Amino acid sequence: MIPPRHSYLEASARSRLAGILDAGTFREYCGPKARQTSPHLPGLGMPVAFDDGIVVGEGRIDSRQVLIAAQEGGFMGGAIGEVHGAKLAGLIERALDIRPAAVVLLLDSGGVRLQEANAGLIAMGEIQRAIFDARTAGIALIAAIGGRNGCYGGTSIVARSCDVIVASEEGRLSISGPEVIEEVDGIEEFDARDRALVWRTMGAKHRRLIGEIDTLVRDDMTAFRDAIANHIGDSRSMDLDALEAEHARLADRLLRFRDVGDARDVWARLGVNDPDRVSDIETNEFNALVDTLEGEGR
Repeated sequence: MIPPRHSYLEASARSRLAGILDAGTFREYCGPKARQTSPHLPGLGMPVAFDDGIVVGEGRIDSRQVLIAAQEGGFMGGAIGEVHGAKLAGLIERALDIRPAAVVLLLDSGGVRLQEANAGLIAMGEIQRAIFDARTAGIALIAAIGGRNGCYGGTSIVARSCDVIVASEEGRLSISGPEVIEEVDGIEEFDARDRALVWRTMGAKHRRLIGEIDTLVRDDMTAFRDAIANHIGDSRSMDLDALEAEHARLADRLLRFRDVGDARDVWARLGVNDPDRVSDIETNEFNALVDTLEGEGR
């Protein structure tokens, strides 16, 4: 009998928390009863959410204490405004006081909330600083990406600042969204309506192959939970040697792929024998392919 599958993609922020954490362990900080809503949206005639589109708190995964945040993609696309950003930054800063086994960020966001642009951008800086302070203290930061809004704009920077990224094939990770690229560079450069192109360029499989995502899982709540649990404690160095090594890796990658015009060309150059199949293969087969390529040092 095939066990029931609970989609991470289809779940709300609170359902994701219930699926990731040990049952009954979640304790919310600054929840809806606190009525901490955006001070900017009412002036623009826009509705507010009592949690401002993010749920933060603490709980346990396999009995280990974690701090955890889940963005609600159903409210303004999970975009970060002043209160949303303050809740996220405050949660990460709390890690220095209680030293959890990890801080887990369930990201589902298009980036900064345009209606609160300045406050949102300031919040991004505060979030990133809090992440680096926690990582410097040896606390692991784990980002999970698998929601409908993907992980774009400043939120993509937040994700890439973490120690580990777990994503499903449905996840997307990019500093700029498809429509933004098309608007700036023209439809000849990037057709935002070409969904296959969007997933080839920004999708989690491509990001996994080029080393920006650590673990690819299927769209299943238990698969996300298991992957996150396996990465608890995976804290990576933030010293100068580590940063210089990462810069060298990115410079090598830019040089290696600077003349290619499509993700399939990148995959072929990485050693994938049939790059046209990559988008269609199941998660297990894809992960076996990645293991083979990494074993060959490609």
